[in-house]
Amino acid sequence: MPTLQVRDLPQELYNKIAYIAEKEHRSLAQETIVLLKEGLEKRLDNKNRRAKIIKSFTGLGIDTSGLPSPEEIIREDRDSR
Repeated sequence: MPTLQVRDLPQELYNKIAYIAEKEHRSLAQETIVLLKEGLEKRLDNKNRRAKIIKSFTGLGIDTSGLPSPEEIIREDRDSR
């Protein structure tokens, strides 16, 4: 099994993981794995959910060809500051 080493972990984050691990009767390593797994699953689920929502918009007949790309909108917003 691969090993992951994290450097410069903020003390506050370490304390929170240690607290949760103690409450769940797990080691720090076990709790870290559980938290990483839950976080990754949630992020992937959110990405899949967004993809389904975007896909559902395609059936509405909305012409998006004249709309700026997300990158253009972000650039315009940043340049206006």
